[in-house]
Amino acid sequence: MAISLELVLVLSIACFLHCGGAAVVQDVVTNDRPIIGVLAQEQSYYLHGKYPEENYTSYIAASYVKDVESAGARVVPIMIGKDRGYYKDLLKKINGVVLPGGATYFNQSNGYADAGQHIYELAMEMNDAGDYFPVFGTCLGFELLVILASGRGEPENRIRCYSYSNLPLHFTDDFRKSKMFSDTPEDVIDILKNEEVTINAHQFCIVDENLRAFNLTNDWRVTSYSDDDYGVEFIATVEHTRYPFYGVQFHPEKNAFEWKLSKGYNHSRNAIKANKYFMDFFVNECRRSLHAFKSAAEENEYAIYNFEAKFTGVLGSQHHEIYFFEPRGVSN
Repeated sequence: MAISLELVLVLSIACFLHCGGAAVVQDVVTNDRPIIGVLAQEQSYYLHGKYPEENYTSYIAASYVKDVESAGARVVPIMIGKDRGYYKDLLKKINGVVLPGGATYFNQSNGYADAGQHIYELAMEMNDAGDYFPVFGTCLGFELLVILASGRGEPENRIRCYSYSNLPLHFTDDFRKSKMFSDTPEDVIDILKNEEVTINAHQFCIVDENLRAFNLTNDWRVTSYSDDDYGVEFIATVEHTRYPFYGVQFHPEKNAFEWKLSKGYNHSRNAIKANKYFMDFFVNECRRSLHAFKSAAEENEYAIYNFEAKFTGVLGSQHHEIYFFEPRGVSN
């Protein structure tokens, strides 16, 4: 279980008394059993046709789950289509949220975007109250973060942008001043900067003008860019200046865990090493959250281990394995 806030207070008081009232700087207490929520999204039309009897309503690509687990955390799936109370209750039990990439739309009622909005607003409320709670958006999830910060109006605050390539990152001059990259090993930076290791698969992107148009330049720090297949410079990595919110336009989870041959993903040793850094960083951020389930039994009830990942790569899916949720069988 995570260390309770009460225990943190007791330890702090004990140290203060032991040190005779002297001002002592203590290390931040960390949670060595982090549990991270990964948001589901609407079932794809393609895979719905592969599982017509089950009629699954939502899914999470297993590559996101594996990426989180490989960084030393466990996963709880966050379902779509729930009321705000569901998300408020769940966020009190977990230590951070991943908003994954995908191919869903933001205008579907009670779907990925609505759930993401609940999470975004609740995470801001928690952080404003001094309750550290990180959020990480990948590709579509990163775009959603910026669109939510823009007010989620029409037209959506992103542009058409086509990138299906492995690309390097063009770091900003001050990228080392960011939280995400302040302590990144130099060899990882060298790989990201000079080798085509970030996997891109998107038809939209965020550019500087999107931030300027909604006065977001003071709220979001851009740390790197990449160029799409037609030379459009898009924002590749970003972080919020006040909240522990982070976004990447590329897919760090694909290098090690997605294997469709036709996609040409970079699976080199350097690519896997460099991209592993991002979830390692985020999980370390989540260790600062001391949220916890009330018992091991409750943890087990919510865990991703209650679901079976299906081998969908053999069916032609771009995802090697997928977790499906909330089946509505035709016989029900």
